[in-house]
Amino acid sequence: MSEPVSKLSRRTLFAGAGTAGAIAAAASFLPQVREALPELTAQPKPEKGGGYILSEHVKRYYKTTLV
Repeated sequence: MSEPVSKLSRRTLFAGAGTAGAIAAAASFLPQVREALPELTAQPKPEKGGGYILSEHVKRYYKTTLV
């Protein structure tokens, strides 16, 4: 009788080890990324509807459009 041939090759083994290492490296950085994110504060809703807010981002954009 012939012995069953294993589907596990050296290439598959190293690819799996590389993938596991990449996942472990990414997981170790997640707590640091979470701490670096700024906390977002909710803006109060306008009383009369709408929702346009003249923020610093909008002001910078308007400055870039000046000719």
